[in-house]
Amino acid sequence: MITMTLRPDLPPLVGESPAFLELIERASLAAVQERPVLIIGERGTGKELIAHRLHFDSGRWQGAFVQLNCAALPETLLETELFGHEAGAFTGADKRRTGRFELADGGTLFLDEIASATLKAQEKILRAIEYGRFERVGGNETLQVDVRVIGATNADLPSEADAGRFRHDLLDRLSFDVLTIPQLRHRSADIALLAFHFGRAMAAELDWDGFPGFSKAAARQLSDYDWPGNVRELRNVVERAVYLHETSDTPIDAIQFDPFASPYRPAPAVSPEATPAAQPAPDAETINAHVAIDLADTMAALEARLLGEALAANRHSQKLAAGHLGLGYHQFRNRLKKHGLLGS
Repeated sequence: MITMTLRPDLPPLVGESPAFLELIERASLAAVQERPVLIIGERGTGKELIAHRLHFDSGRWQGAFVQLNCAALPETLLETELFGHEAGAFTGADKRRTGRFELADGGTLFLDEIASATLKAQEKILRAIEYGRFERVGGNETLQVDVRVIGATNADLPSEADAGRFRHDLLDRLSFDVLTIPQLRHRSADIALLAFHFGRAMAAELDWDGFPGFSKAAARQLSDYDWPGNVRELRNVVERAVYLHETSDTPIDAIQFDPFASPYRPAPAVSPEATPAAQPAPDAETINAHVAIDLADTMAALEARLLGEALAANRHSQKLAAGHLGLGYHQFRNRLKKHGLLGS
């Protein structure tokens, strides 16, 4: 098992699955090259942690690690944050501002959600990576920096480039290597390790004498869940289960995956577009034409449709779809089998 703490304020990288170990080995190889790298992964997979590993395993580890979320800023502020601005460059620019590229000189600049950067900003990022030169917004002086850029996104950048939303030349420059982080559902061997790690940390935060672990049923629930939110969701679920557990003397046996689940939860608002138009009342002739409808067949067809819709809405996870319909997992599977929807 690998457990690596990069900084005290960051959660460690924990895992022993083949997919995780392969990622760590690839990141170690890429780190020492100090070339641009792209990190691809779903939300909650730990893209920032891998970026930190790339920095601290490189020769730049004593330099600054500077980061910026490109999706958090409008176009006008993104360039200022990246490259700085001169006093008087625009209304409200009372003094010179140092940008992230300057702050990261000699170190690493981590651009999260880089697919959100505008094409204009992408052009300047490319020039800064390619030549190490740029100008502050509103300035004429060309600055020279030595910065390693690491980009991260959950978007399909080749497709974004083909669609004209991301520059092909920047994509080529960034992709010296591309590290794709496996989803937690593809790291099943790590779920128990991570759950125990997060549970023990939460128990210590609550001043428990120790961490009792999970019951067999709870451990099975954690293992069987699909984890659409990946490691971040696992951490939240485990910490919630620990804090809601009444005693540290018995294993944790209650897992709440959806904190919004409640019999008193307000019904979702229905938009006017979703409201069906009122239909005229049927006349006697229409009613008589439908009296031969078989109620059992109609109800069976409705049930089959609801089962299919629940699966589609929950990315074909039977466990999530069962909860969506208020059914137990085995109840749900029996109904799928009944309607021939279970598959081979």
